Amino acid sequence: MASNNKPSLPQGTRDFGPATVRKRNFIFNTIRTVFELYGYQPLETPAMEQLETLMGKYGEEGDKLIFKILNNGLGDPKNIEKAKKAFDKALEGKNDKDLTERALRYDLTIPFARYVAMNHGQLTFPFKRYQMQPVWRADRPQKGRYREFYQCDADVVGSHSLLNEVELASIYQAAFEKLGVPVEIRVNNRKILAALAEVCGGIDKMVDITVAIDKLDKIGLEKVKTELSERGLNDTQITTIEKYLHITGSNTEKLQTLQSLIASSETGQKGIEELEYLLNYTSASVPSHSQPQRSLQSAPPLEGRLIVDLTLARGLNYYTGTIFEVKALGVQMGSIGGGGRYDDLTGLFGVPNIPGVGVSFGVDRIYDVMEELNAFPENVHTGTKVLFFHLGEAESKAAFGLMQQLRAKGIPAELYHETAKFDKQFKYADKKEIPFIVILGSKELEEGTCTVKDLRKGEQQTMPQSALLQYGF
Repeated sequence: MASNNKPSLPQGTRDFGPATVRKRNFIFNTIRTVFELYGYQPLETPAMEQLETLMGKYGEEGDKLIFKILNNGLGDPKNIEKAKKAFDKALEGKNDKDLTERALRYDLTIPFARYVAMNHGQLTFPFKRYQMQPVWRADRPQKGRYREFYQCDADVVGSHSLLNEVELASIYQAAFEKLGVPVEIRVNNRKILAALAEVCGGIDKMVDITVAIDKLDKIGLEKVKTELSERGLNDTQITTIEKYLHITGSNTEKLQTLQSLIASSETGQKGIEELEYLLNYTSASVPSHSQPQRSLQSAPPLEGRLIVDLTLARGLNYYTGTIFEVKALGVQMGSIGGGGRYDDLTGLFGVPNIPGVGVSFGVDRIYDVMEELNAFPENVHTGTKVLFFHLGEAESKAAFGLMQQLRAKGIPAELYHETAKFDKQFKYADKKEIPFIVILGSKELEEGTCTVKDLRKGEQQTMPQSALLQYGF
């Protein structure tokens, strides 16, 4: 019996057809190549985690966006009363283990920290890993914002060295250069934001300040000031924050102005030093990764792409040092990458003093940017290269043998699935953008030949079947 229900997708999710998947794989493979180039190893973790693993790690805004999974058996008569009480607690904003104990992962960083905490005795430190998997957020879907999306992360744990930050900035530069996406890599330091909180009355104000500042791009300065006031900051403190947000100029000028604003904070001076280390280390020219033939002197300096952005807050509570955000140039899109240092993330799981730093690539947004910039290479669509026409039982059997030999040579090939008119088989090749067809009819079968047609050039030639394997497809 036919159903009246029309098939649909959950809001904020998408299907990906063959052409889209090929483009996405191009992005994944490009980023993976760069990760491997820098010595990072692959890792995968489950789609769902224990709820207690995730809750309380992303700030109050992030915690609201975690997709919780209902426990099995809630409809069992024995569990009805427990379930009702648990639902009542949920309506009050409280979690109850009788209702939910698991959740879909919100990002890849916390699951990675959990993995390190569980396996630290077997790992070789510094441990460098990359991870490419989907994450889920109960966000309001809009352009560039989805409820299910892929992240590609690279993290190194077990090292305090700021050289790791330098390398991660270089990974961003290398990957986006290979992808053909012009970017700015924006940097700040959470120690500077902690110093701002100290100057404004105490470190306990830091979460209030960073959560508000993190919304600056979305809601504007006046609404940020209103939110700061609602969070209990007085006019003098808000004026100090406004001065901070108005700091402009070159990277050097910004840091010089900042020095005087947070001069009383030792933490703030440390944050400035860490930013200066990153900027000074990357101010020398670095080789282009996409054009290795270019000389070291002519290659673009990474420093030119690093911009100190004091409004950058990244509203995740676990960051403690340098923070990154990547913006694509020439398109209207939010950040396409971000990350930072977290000096005690595994301490959340009872394994203290394992420092770490990492960055993330937002593949779905990168895809949208590359589509808008027309940055995908032409050969990214390459699928089947050769279509053998189906011209009868004996002919197709011979064609199948030749096709298998081409496949053994690594040439993607197909045999049309049934005998059909030439026009129908040509249309199939055209719609699938197959560049070559091979015709092996009764005449060719008798003569031991075949006809190869290049559909892009409109040229064809007849050759011995044995010569087909040497043809330059």
